[in-house]
Amino acid sequence: MTTIAQNLVDTLEANGIERVYGIPGDSLNGITDALRTSGIEWVHARHEEGAAFAAAGEASVTGSLAVCAGSCGPGNLHLINGLYEAQRSRVPVLAIAAHIPSAEIGSNYFQETHPQELFRECSVYAEHVSDPAQMPRLLRIAMQTAVEKQGVAVLVIPGDIAVSDIPTEGIARITTARPRVVPQEEQLERAAELLNRAKKVTILAGAGVAGAHDRVIALADALAAPIVHALRGKEHIEFDNPFDVGMTGLLGFASGYRAMEAADTILMLGTDFPYQQFYPAGATKIQVDVRGEQLGRRTPLDLGIVGDVRETAVALLPLLQRKKRRSHLDDALEHYRKTRKKLDELATPSGPGKAIHPQYVARLIDGLAAEDAVFIPDVGSPVVWAARYLTMNGRRRLIGSFSHGSMANALSQGIGVQASHRSRQVVALAGDGGLAMLLGELLTLEQNAPLPLKIVVFNNSSLNFVELEMKAAGFVNYGTELKNPDLSAVARAIGLHATRVSESEQLEDALRDAFAQDGPALVEVMTDRQELSMPPSISVEQMKGFTLYALRSVLSGRGDEVLDLARTNLRQIF
Repeated sequence: MTTIAQNLVDTLEANGIERVYGIPGDSLNGITDALRTSGIEWVHARHEEGAAFAAAGEASVTGSLAVCAGSCGPGNLHLINGLYEAQRSRVPVLAIAAHIPSAEIGSNYFQETHPQELFRECSVYAEHVSDPAQMPRLLRIAMQTAVEKQGVAVLVIPGDIAVSDIPTEGIARITTARPRVVPQEEQLERAAELLNRAKKVTILAGAGVAGAHDRVIALADALAAPIVHALRGKEHIEFDNPFDVGMTGLLGFASGYRAMEAADTILMLGTDFPYQQFYPAGATKIQVDVRGEQLGRRTPLDLGIVGDVRETAVALLPLLQRKKRRSHLDDALEHYRKTRKKLDELATPSGPGKAIHPQYVARLIDGLAAEDAVFIPDVGSPVVWAARYLTMNGRRRLIGSFSHGSMANALSQGIGVQASHRSRQVVALAGDGGLAMLLGELLTLEQNAPLPLKIVVFNNSSLNFVELEMKAAGFVNYGTELKNPDLSAVARAIGLHATRVSESEQLEDALRDAFAQDGPALVEVMTDRQELSMPPSISVEQMKGFTLYALRSVLSGRGDEVLDLARTNLRQIF
């Protein structure tokens, strides 16, 4: 007879799974042995968190189910942060969580946990296989749930169960239909009524506009509406968009903020933009989302519509009266041109002997990267520079830990994207803190193939975005300094092509050389620690905070830091 482990692997293979990310362990032996003789690649990570991030990265780009695995106790618990990322980004991942021997459950056995409970919050499905008779049905349910609910499914399998004979043989195959969700006519008519009487409409577009680019552009044209995008919407709506005015929010810039504030009506399309303070208080708000539970979650609504953005736009457009007054749009576009010009002026080389402006690094990456590159920034300041300086074109992708906000995502998610797209250029924009947190995953690149991931490290010897948050709140930064080794030397010791750049004039050649490598490559760039990623609107509290920070720093004998901060950022003011 066939074992449960063998049937599990055969089922994964029959459903198009090409790789599993993880680390072996005794409770996983039955499954890894079945993988050994299969057509599925075992991608050996150095940390299970990295394995889960990698699976999330693959699922983000392919849209299909990705798989990771962890051995019992600490092994599968290490998966949890990467699985939170997949769950919050709404990508389908199956996690196989091996468990202690069935007879020992409940006895406080070595490495015992209760994984089905621990994973409950970061999954759409988490169940324990306590009897061989439950399989292969629970595997099919787990896979189907992950795909249909676009989230994480966790299957907890004790090691002894995995090597048991399966009572009912057979290969389960899941379906991946994507139904159309069309709004009710009454909601469409009400939306048209509100939009037709509005004088200044602004569209806020999120990840839900994927696949609806041209329809959203047509809506903007009819409504004379500038389009502001949330970070996850950037890759889907920024390109070929004459109505684009950039981002708002903590990572955005002034033109997006102003287009929102000046509007009397906000049309929110497929977005869960979380920051309540960036929604204008007095505006009429209409939200469209395929998930009804999302409606009104961030700001009070005048109308909530359940529907796909594309289907909603198709049905709504004929009901709209084309607006003749276009001054709101013209003003927003003019402000965007000025804002964009100022941002581009910041992306310039530094003088000899001076730390490199991170804006310049991001701009060069944008210009040198492939037309279908996948970019993955670490949470923190690399996300800011990616949001402001990477250009989308409909073929490029931009993924990251944009909802969960975890450090150390870039390298590991990059591994998953590169493993599933061997010939595609994948660029991880890593922070020095993020890279160091899962530094061992550099070994994964050489362990597997090797994987030709390109890593650009923004090394400012600090947890830079945390420092900015401290300064804005009035605190003297403390505990944020990083004493880093030469990260390029570490990478070379591992076997990667790697170089360290401390002068702006060296940067372009170093990036070109790295991007031309057949295998993995790392460029460590020494960037300016004092560069401020200013939010689009500085609140009174933030101004008070910066003043308080300056006073406290001077009184603490650290006035030189305040002077350095001022020197670095004068160019952002004048």
